[in-house]
Amino acid sequence: MRTSDELKGCTLLGEHAVAYPTDYCPDMLETFPNKHTDNEYIVTFNCPEFTTLCPKTGQPDFAEIVISYIPRERMVESKSLKLYLFSFRNHGDFHEDCVNIIMKDLVKLMDPRYLEVRGIFTPRGGISIYPFANYGDAEHQDLVKARRLAMFPNR
Repeated sequence: MRTSDELKGCTLLGEHAVAYPTDYCPDMLETFPNKHTDNEYIVTFNCPEFTTLCPKTGQPDFAEIVISYIPRERMVESKSLKLYLFSFRNHGDFHEDCVNIIMKDLVKLMDPRYLEVRGIFTPRGGISIYPFANYGDAEHQDLVKARRLAMFPNR
């Protein structure tokens, strides 16, 4: 069972009257302590209903965002992550920018051992875009390279 001290940083979890941000808001992100720092393991989040806006036309773009990471001391709290991803709804940026912004915000927040963000955007104008960004500390540079190479299509 988590102690109240361990849950201090989780102010959104369990709150029913949480205001959804209408603009990009990395301040929504919250963390809690990783109880298993002696063990390397992977946490994956899937957001199948991510939306953002084209920075030129203002038209909506839709994507599935997949975030996987190997935690160090801190872990992202899922409700805060949901609200953070929702905050992109009125944010105008290219697909590649959104994926890199998400990656950098989460690295800054948690200082993970490894983290990757993949965007699977629905086609617009007959073209699908699948940006991928990853980060690894000094001990995980082989994983960074291997995962980046794995993202290149085989066709």
